[in-house]
Amino acid sequence: MAMQDGLRIGIDLGGTKIEGIVLDAGGRERARRRIATPRGDYGASLRAMADLVADLDHAAGGRGTVGVGIPGVVSPRTGLVKNANSTWLNGRPLNEDLAAALDRPVRSANDANCLAVSEAVDGAGAGAAVVFAVILGTGVGAGIAIDGRAVTGANAVAGEWGHNPLPWPQAAEQPGRPCYCGRHGCLETWLSGPALEEDYRQAAGRPLNGPALVAAAAAGEPEAMAALDRHLDRLARGLAHVVNILDPDTIVIGGGLSAIGTLYDRLPALLARWVFGGEAATPIRPALHGASSGVRGAAWLWSPGDAARGSTMTPG
Repeated sequence: MAMQDGLRIGIDLGGTKIEGIVLDAGGRERARRRIATPRGDYGASLRAMADLVADLDHAAGGRGTVGVGIPGVVSPRTGLVKNANSTWLNGRPLNEDLAAALDRPVRSANDANCLAVSEAVDGAGAGAAVVFAVILGTGVGAGIAIDGRAVTGANAVAGEWGHNPLPWPQAAEQPGRPCYCGRHGCLETWLSGPALEEDYRQAAGRPLNGPALVAAAAAGEPEAMAALDRHLDRLARGLAHVVNILDPDTIVIGGGLSAIGTLYDRLPALLARWVFGGEAATPIRPALHGASSGVRGAAWLWSPGDAARGSTMTPG
């Protein structure tokens, strides 16, 4: 089957599922598939992705370029996966192995970078030169897209916002909660969904899951309102650091906590309190493509004409 010009396949390799999509040159969806991830088995994961791509090729009637979003990064120095919470990928030459299995070049990027690319190309950040995309969910991550391309950096850690410390910590926030990375006080330990729930539990003395907590705050429960206030202030502090360094044209928020509607009403004013100079006109928007942003962004890792260059490098 011949390569079809403008046909892009995106693969989102998650811890429990692998999702695939085919986009045509105009970004329209031609096919979509989802399968279970063979957890803990690298070889089986490779075969599952190869079979999924073959299925998508058949459904689209042609071979497409392949981009893969992964819960980690491929090191520019070694070509091996690192920092993946799907630990069976770490230390493996994923791009090289998958390219050999598919007989075509493969590009990969961190799943947060795929979110940034997706939203920069045809999502909430469309038309913006610099997009900073945040994932607020079970964990906290972020990605950067400039002119619709992911920025990975010399060490492939550009956008690793969740593993920076909470800025301007208050006395009660020091030294910070322990993080799985081995440090204390990382933004992930303050801004994730589980962190918000834990903050409420400690203050109120009883547990409440995220959706119920947001509903309780909307209904006027004092403890829930206070927990959400603290969360928004910490989020504003974290994003102020980003504005002070990168000053993106648009900030896009994805993940489960992106559904908190008051976030977009209240965050701009809170952000201005912390940004140097006291001005922050940066638009803050929910991800337009929602849960589909990652797989769409993986497909958009290839631009028109890239296939002719045959690159297997992670885009940067």
